[in-house]
Amino acid sequence: MSQPAFAGLIAPEALAARLGDENLVVIDIRTAADGGREAFEAGHIPGAVHSDYAADGWRARVGNAPGMLPAADHLAALVGRLGIRPDDDVVIVPAGTAPTDFAAAARVYWTLKFIGHGQQAILDGGFRGWTSDQQRPVETGPSRPKAAPPYPVVAQQHLRSTTDATLIASRSKQASLVDARGPRYFEGREKAAEATRGGHIPGAIPRDYAGAFEPGTGRLKPRAELEQLFAAVPQGPAISYCNTGHSAAANWFVLSELLGREEVALYDGSMTDWTQDPERPVATGPAG
Repeated sequence: MSQPAFAGLIAPEALAARLGDENLVVIDIRTAADGGREAFEAGHIPGAVHSDYAADGWRARVGNAPGMLPAADHLAALVGRLGIRPDDDVVIVPAGTAPTDFAAAARVYWTLKFIGHGQQAILDGGFRGWTSDQQRPVETGPSRPKAAPPYPVVAQQHLRSTTDATLIASRSKQASLVDARGPRYFEGREKAAEATRGGHIPGAIPRDYAGAFEPGTGRLKPRAELEQLFAAVPQGPAISYCNTGHSAAANWFVLSELLGREEVALYDGSMTDWTQDPERPVATGPAG
């Protein structure tokens, strides 16, 4: 029987001990940037299935915003196609090469949690971390997911912030807004192609998601350092955002799943969605 505590990060040693379990699904999400399906077939964790984070549509373009939560029926079909059932423990395996692919794993994790799945974890260090010990097994060949019906989605709306909810939070200050982008984006010196204006949501706290990672790796810093990094974010409700809801997923994961903050939501539309309406305010320059 799965335990509700199966969440957050899982160490390679712990995953190795679980390989072959009936209720374990290991998803390798390497994209074309890390070799994609070809790299998966050349070597992966035994029993893993492959899902290309970009090509399989873990995010959807809605209007001019490219990172929105997909429709429920799409997610139900995608998750079922990967062989995931409600009682399964899911381990998400990024490439382990950079913060950005960890963010992809965090976005998949958040999506699974949003649709009501209860047990998922990200492999600490990703596939690169797994292969750093040559004693750990690696197999080759195509992805062979087990058969499963479309996933019975039960949306957990509290995990997602809409544009309206984010606007209310900005005006009322009832939730902290956490901007996961670097200074150039936050200050408005650079913007995403789909955004109509550069800058940040007024009142946001800048916390570049890359600062949560050990330099040159795809691994997060120790908990004590993460606590210090996010100390400027007050206790209480928080909304994580970026340009497209990608890097913000990493900050959401750290705040919610590792540091145990309650009422942390992800604004999947982020700045590309926020700036589509000229009435929504955008601030520039350093944090006030």
